[in-house]
Amino acid sequence: MSVRTAMPNLLARVPGVAIALIVLCTVFGLVSARFATPTNIANILVQSTILLLLALPMTLIIMTEGLDLSIGAVLTFASIILAVIVIATGSFALALSAALAAGLCFGLANGVLISVLGIPPFITTLGTLGIAQGLSLLVTDGQSVVGIPRSIESIYSGRLAGIPLPILIAALAYAVTHILLYHTRFGTYIFALGGNREALKIAGISVRGMLIGVYLFGGLMAGFAALLMTARLNSAHPTAGVGMEFDAIAAVAVGGTSFERGNGWLFGTLLGVLAVGVLRNGLNLLAVPSSAQVASIGALVIVALFIDGLRSEP
Repeated sequence: MSVRTAMPNLLARVPGVAIALIVLCTVFGLVSARFATPTNIANILVQSTILLLLALPMTLIIMTEGLDLSIGAVLTFASIILAVIVIATGSFALALSAALAAGLCFGLANGVLISVLGIPPFITTLGTLGIAQGLSLLVTDGQSVVGIPRSIESIYSGRLAGIPLPILIAALAYAVTHILLYHTRFGTYIFALGGNREALKIAGISVRGMLIGVYLFGGLMAGFAALLMTARLNSAHPTAGVGMEFDAIAAVAVGGTSFERGNGWLFGTLLGVLAVGVLRNGLNLLAVPSSAQVASIGALVIVALFIDGLRSEP
């Protein structure tokens, strides 16, 4: 009897990320009395919103057989730009526009270098990661940017109809990305970019233009995420987003999106983000050091993919 036939029928239907999420919630609920409280659950959801804004475009990028290692550094740089401009001018609209423009510039650079010059995504985004980090340190001289207006801070702490604003923003971002991926030609082409790129070329679709569009979307979302991160910290720091690209890639991988053949599942990414958020929150409640948390997220990726491997075994 194969391993798969020995597994319960439920395992054959439920994705690995959902099983991992259920196990994590159960374990942390048992070992920490504070985990399953309504306040902490709401805290997990709110804290996961920034990661979701990065993981959504990362899903599309990975579906094109690409990668964006720079998205965390771009998030940081956009946050600094937003903070500096809103403090200098007092204009929320101008500051947000500048943050979005910063994200779009890096997205455009990534897209052009990858699609036009043919530089591999890993090398390209590793380079732009360094540029974004360097610019962040240059602009701030390595110091935090403080004095953020209350109007920015209230975006993270505010509520609408009793629902935290970050959750509403994240829900809107998910809805837009879902429509883009599953209900537009652009989304159809994204599936084809990873699964059958030659067919796109034969159909006269610009592969270069599509790739640039995907990375532009990643930069745009990083700019929006910068607003939430700045509001959450009530400041901007040149290392605030360091490592978030790892969490975003992990959430996408745990959620079942493949790094080849254009296979992607946006709802799986949402579950992956929640799994990473639950894991980090539970480990924080247990006072586990941050270094061990990174290792735990790596283990989560391996376990979730292992479960999916058992489900797909013939």
